[in-house]
Amino acid sequence: MSSPRPKSPRPLVSSKKDEKEESFWDKIGTLGRKKRIKEVQEVQEEGKYAIDSPGFAASPEMPPEEYALDENEERSMIEPRSLEDSKLKELIFVLIEWINDELANQRIIVKDIAEDLYDGQVLQKLLEKLTGEKLDVPEVTQSEEGQKQKLAVVLSTANRVLGRYPPYKWNVESVHSKNIVAILHLLVGLARQFRAPVRLPERVAAQVVVVRKKDGQLIHRTVREEITSTYDDLGMRCERDAFDSLFDDAVDKLAVVKKSLISFVNKHLSKVHLEVTDLDTQFHDGVFLTLLLGLLEGFFVPLGSFHLTPKTHDQKVHNVSFAFDIMQDIGLPKPKARPE
Repeated sequence: MSSPRPKSPRPLVSSKKDEKEESFWDKIGTLGRKKRIKEVQEVQEEGKYAIDSPGFAASPEMPPEEYALDENEERSMIEPRSLEDSKLKELIFVLIEWINDELANQRIIVKDIAEDLYDGQVLQKLLEKLTGEKLDVPEVTQSEEGQKQKLAVVLSTANRVLGRYPPYKWNVESVHSKNIVAILHLLVGLARQFRAPVRLPERVAAQVVVVRKKDGQLIHRTVREEITSTYDDLGMRCERDAFDSLFDDAVDKLAVVKKSLISFVNKHLSKVHLEVTDLDTQFHDGVFLTLLLGLLEGFFVPLGSFHLTPKTHDQKVHNVSFAFDIMQDIGLPKPKARPE
């Protein structure tokens, strides 16, 4: 007969006696001390659960004093899971790209929408660029008090420019505490007001935890907050030209202008045996635009520099961006539209 199968060694388990002894000694402690300990633990646990991430994704665990609220004080913050939403990520990306385009001449590069904007420095530069006004604030402020004073001036200017009235979706405390939802509301408002040449993803929303302290307890609820709505325009912030007047005042002549442009384009593209019949659909991927620039300037565009038969959105955007670079290389002003 085979020998009995040896049993696997079992880990030592703390006896229930120890647990009972621990709970027994807890019980014989004074009721007052036990009550105070329990209250502190409950407040800390609820605070960590509800306010552990006040609007930014990668924050270290905060000590209790950082999320302490006054009686009846209310604070809101994004649920960490919402930060993984693809549309929210797209919105953040588009806004960062827009800010970096606006501030490129000042060599300011934003990488994190909360970490780079919370102190008011970048927001100040962005507002000054958009409005053409110089704000009366110190250029650099290191202290928390100085940063909040700057933010107060910057946000007051933003509210005036946007024509907003209380209650605002942002304030000094929410922006300085890196509340992403508040910062996004502000940036979306500025992008819309100044008709930024970007397409904002529509109906972007986030789950927001609203916390309030009542009778010494933290009470929280979760609400869905919409950050963007539906828009009927791209938001192009461009100087008006003859085409704007054409679209606004002489729509009946638009077909004639399009026909003339198609004739001009085909006069040159015919040299490479290409023909355009619709400007709207045949120029959006950047292929004809790139080839046309080479033909007009008399140089060959290496076919390996762009996608001759683009299949994806990224390939089409690359082509248009490449064509815009060529336009600047040959001395034309930078296009006011974004490749997207």
